[in-house]
Amino acid sequence: MKWLSYRVCRALGWRFEGTLPDVPKMVIVGAPHTSNWDFFLFLAALHHFDMKVRYLGKHTLFRWPFGGLFRRWGGIPVDRRRATGVVDQVKEAFDAATHMILVVAPEGTRSAATMWKSGFLEIAERVGVPVVPAGVDGVNKVVTMGPAQPLGLERHALMDRLRAFYEGKTGVRPAMASPVRLGGEPRS
Repeated sequence: MKWLSYRVCRALGWRFEGTLPDVPKMVIVGAPHTSNWDFFLFLAALHHFDMKVRYLGKHTLFRWPFGGLFRRWGGIPVDRRRATGVVDQVKEAFDAATHMILVVAPEGTRSAATMWKSGFLEIAERVGVPVVPAGVDGVNKVVTMGPAQPLGLERHALMDRLRAFYEGKTGVRPAMASPVRLGGEPRS
């Protein structure tokens, strides 16, 4: 499926830029998440960057008939109605693995949101792994893998770096893109 998604995306004019950092564990932030097409771009990026990843998905995706397939592809079901325990569960998965790449869509939805959810940062800080931005530019049809952000950056400094990376990255449906901002940060 990854190879097919890659071929279809390439035939539609999509390009893939950047490189996957050479670190054994990381949290990749995939944004803007604006369309169901993002899943096919995600699969294509897995093929292009030769990644085996884990991802968090809405628990309803893991029901029959596709639940087993999503789990086999690295999915971790999350019930967003229960916020407690998710970071602990993900930390256990990181602790048990020698290599683990977790991909998180920080908006938590394909609809326009007023801010990003901070779970990706809480996971990265708790586990002690770098944050790696990956961006979708639907206007220019480019998926870009950015550099690993240094560990230990103060949140505002990290968010400034992420804002700079995501500048101009529109998503597949630009009207649904959310600002790169956490709760408590000033609106720009």
